[in-house]
Amino acid sequence: MERPITLDPRSPLVLDTHELSRRPGTMRPLLLTVPAPEDLGTAVIGIPAGDDLELALRLEAVMEGVLVSGSVRGRAVGECVRCLAEIVEDIDVDLQELYVYPERAQVAVEDGDDEEDVRELEGELIDLEPALRDTVVPALPFRPVCSSDCPGLCPQCGARLADPENTEHTHEVLDPRWAELDRMKNMFDDTKES
Repeated sequence: MERPITLDPRSPLVLDTHELSRRPGTMRPLLLTVPAPEDLGTAVIGIPAGDDLELALRLEAVMEGVLVSGSVRGRAVGECVRCLAEIVEDIDVDLQELYVYPERAQVAVEDGDDEEDVRELEGELIDLEPALRDTVVPALPFRPVCSSDCPGLCPQCGARLADPENTEHTHEVLDPRWAELDRMKNMFDDTKES
């Protein structure tokens, strides 16, 4: 029994492989600019939803299915984990994913592939979004910083230490073990002034 097709062929990340017509060796180049899907990133950096992603792909029919290979380019926006300043980073990653024909999917699982790692064609359609996520998200910096020597924020007041006006930024920090003595000194100073 054939599964119903749930993909929307009008979606920008759904590719039609009809032209390849299951003839191994046939190939189709594809240059696309598509909007980035929601949540393409991590909590601190990602490609904003709707921003342009440039895809330079090659769809190639092979015995098992359709091999999609190429590159993905985009612009990731996030914040420095040290000082919270906005950072922008260009992303350029290689993508390669095999989409197997439905009748070959079970064979791939029996050959040792995890079922969730096997991507299937739905009819003649490919859903590129999961492969795109699996490629782009790991390529993003785990702890993005605005510069490798970013001093971060002042732990006392939260001032951004990289700002020019904060180059000499300091706080008088009293050792908590001497706090009671300082309080008593201030108490005596107050009585002298009276």
